[in-house]
Amino acid sequence: MAVPDFQSLMLPLLKFSADGEEHTMQEAREGLADMLGLSQDDLEERLPSGRQTTFANRVAWAKVYLTQAGALESPKRGSFHISDRGRKILLEGPDCISIKYLERFKEFQEFRQASNKSRTQKVTHTHDDVSSTTPEETLEQAYQQLRDEVANELLHLIKSNTPEFFEKLVIHLIVSMGYGGSVKEAGKATRKTADEGIDGVIKEDRLGLETIYLQAKRWEAVVGRPEIQKFVGALHGQRARKGVFITTSRFSKEAMDYVGQIDPKVVLIDGSDLVQLMIDHGVGVSSAALYEVKKVDTDFFIED
Repeated sequence: MAVPDFQSLMLPLLKFSADGEEHTMQEAREGLADMLGLSQDDLEERLPSGRQTTFANRVAWAKVYLTQAGALESPKRGSFHISDRGRKILLEGPDCISIKYLERFKEFQEFRQASNKSRTQKVTHTHDDVSSTTPEETLEQAYQQLRDEVANELLHLIKSNTPEFFEKLVIHLIVSMGYGGSVKEAGKATRKTADEGIDGVIKEDRLGLETIYLQAKRWEAVVGRPEIQKFVGALHGQRARKGVFITTSRFSKEAMDYVGQIDPKVVLIDGSDLVQLMIDHGVGVSSAALYEVKKVDTDFFIED
């Protein structure tokens, strides 16, 4: 099954703590995973940033909301247990516990009012009644949407520009990724071809101890296995053991299957991968705004 949203985890988390014992978040995650029958793939699913698993993030926020409502208590750092209010909630036998359910408690209302202070009434209503995502998920989903829009615009601009521009773009990208030495060196190592592309042998490291054969095609058509086989032949001709094939279009399944079965090592970068690398390495993009996300430093509040 898929990882439940954080509101759907609140009742299972409260039931898990019904034994009255103090529990750590690690124990809670393990207990809930067993209770819900989550697979290893479910538990390894990560937020778009990759910094945290989706399950851990949602369990943490379920605990935050239950604590703010007075259903759980944290007597000391890193642990929690059920409260008298939490036991009363379980005796009521609710089918689920949601944000709307918790709003019956004054402490939770105050918590929500404080956290929503800077939002408009429209945004608050949408988040409370419709969204089942945690704040981190909401932030990362918005970030991913903006990133996708930038990626689509980048690919459109690349395809509508000149072959000469594409050559400069590829050179700047490989240098930004740490290959090819300097822009001047990489520019000398590559050369234009007759099919709106470039190829050449570039440095894998600054000292040139290893080389990589590069080929880049500004194409609209799908790149199939025959083109990759020609590329591998060129690798052998250059005595290169590694190759990178870049295209503005995409590769056929046969081409991708083929590179997984051969030696030398060949990496395929299609149009979608190309623009993602540009974003990651700051090529053709600039920062519009930076948002620093803070979290509570619990060590600060521990007295010696």
